[in-house]
Amino acid sequence: MSSWLPDPARMRHERTAKVRTEMIRAGVDALVLTSSGNVQYATGVTCVSSDPSHAVAEPTMVIITADELRIFASYPEGVPPEVPAALVSGPLLVEFPEGARELVGQLGDLLGGGVVRVGFDDLSGASLAALCSELPSMVLVDASLVLAPAKFVKSADEIGCIREAQARNEIAMSDVLASLRPGVRQSELTGRFLRRVFELGCVTNSVDPVWQVTPPSIRQGPPTLHGDVAFPIPSTDRVLRSDDLIIVDTGIVYEGYCSDFGRTWYPSGGFPSPRQRDHFQRWCDVVHRVLEITRPGTSGAEINQAARKGEPDRKPWFEHYYLVHGLGTQGSEMPFIGTDLGEAFEADIILEPGVVMVLEPVIWDDGHGGYRAEEVVAVTDSGYEMLGSFPYSPFYDAPIQW
Repeated sequence: MSSWLPDPARMRHERTAKVRTEMIRAGVDALVLTSSGNVQYATGVTCVSSDPSHAVAEPTMVIITADELRIFASYPEGVPPEVPAALVSGPLLVEFPEGARELVGQLGDLLGGGVVRVGFDDLSGASLAALCSELPSMVLVDASLVLAPAKFVKSADEIGCIREAQARNEIAMSDVLASLRPGVRQSELTGRFLRRVFELGCVTNSVDPVWQVTPPSIRQGPPTLHGDVAFPIPSTDRVLRSDDLIIVDTGIVYEGYCSDFGRTWYPSGGFPSPRQRDHFQRWCDVVHRVLEITRPGTSGAEINQAARKGEPDRKPWFEHYYLVHGLGTQGSEMPFIGTDLGEAFEADIILEPGVVMVLEPVIWDDGHGGYRAEEVVAVTDSGYEMLGSFPYSPFYDAPIQW
């Protein structure tokens, strides 16, 4: 961990200003946000909950316009101190007709009955019916038209939060790795990880810890619609064996910003086989080719092409995941590279200083397993900065100097 400390109030002010600027650019008159990452980014309101799955039952919703903010929270203690109490109300249960009608009333009060464009990141059936009935001239749009460009470039404070989240995540994972051995249970690893994270001062877990035992061939694993390796599979009380290949994935939150940790581990320890070393080296080669061109002005299409240059027979990433995804108040946000959205979409992604990327290529040799890991990088004025420093045990016991 570092001695650096963010300025949360400054971050909140800057983010809200960026959101309102993007609303003007996109011609959006209001945003209605319910996703915890979007709510926190746009307003600084923390969705306080013991478990992210409780978000539906314990909702937080915000309505933001060019000059007004209304907050509907189950837990008002998640509202920043600079927000006047008069702007905070109890939750809107928009899955029910009564809550949907209240939302319609709030929007009508703020925007009137004329033609307006309102961005939603989620919309219940009851809300859609009420809006179409009571405010038929309202144009409903995707809130990502505003949020994606606003989130794309991070400030120094935001990058500092991600760096700190990653550092604490890695400290906890170092403790987990020290306890990895044949006979340990997946649930024991989860317990050790969560306890260490809490000791390090983090109280939010953004990824249900994954310790996925992966068979060497796709056909030996669970069937998938995409025909690729199944990932991630929820952890259980499964006892880990010496010959297991374990794909690891965890994430925590610091000051609202997510980390993302990924490695491939082997409970037996010792020396990897020649085949495993080949998988790891090919993975390193993909990351190296991507980092060689990671600088302002590089396009997502160029990154895709660089990653695939040495792996012509198979995409070096999971079909149902990405080669690259962004990281911020959500564990996955723009930029997305290596999706099914096509070359034109990726050609429009142009790196800028402040863009944060998670590189997560996968090398897979069906019948022999493979290797997956993640690296978090921030684009700088002249290249990139690594935001993590975890070693690649059992291949290297020190970070790689990319």
